[in-house]
Amino acid sequence: MVMDVNEIMKVIPHRYPFLLVDKIVEFIPKEKIIGIKNVTMNEPFFQGHFPGHPIFPGALLIEAMAQVGCILMFKSFDISSEEYVVYFMGIDKARFRKPVRPGDTVKFVLTPSVIKKRMSKMKGEAFVDGELVAEAEIMAMIARR
Repeated sequence: MVMDVNEIMKVIPHRYPFLLVDKIVEFIPKEKIIGIKNVTMNEPFFQGHFPGHPIFPGALLIEAMAQVGCILMFKSFDISSEEYVVYFMGIDKARFRKPVRPGDTVKFVLTPSVIKKRMSKMKGEAFVDGELVAEAEIMAMIARR
């Protein structure tokens, strides 16, 4: 493991219930990052999404991808979230292939096509048990707080 949840919270400002990354298992600066989310029935959104048939919301899968991408940007350029913030700029080609349910472990793989100190565009993929469940291209920028 490269980063546990405590180390992640030192890098990005997200906190419960909106921190959607449990650990980072691989990190190659400016090239690739792999993050893990363990989905449990204790997640607050499962009360309403959907009662009797809990499914992890697709929008939160994209948000989790963005959080992993945020870590890649901050760590690649050694930038502090105390001074800077990452803004989500866009989502393209988002596709949801299979539902994610409580008990699943989601592996997020992000690889940038463009990564600069102030802006990035990354391909994000989410896998459960080696099967692609979601994918998207995400764009983000870093700005002073």
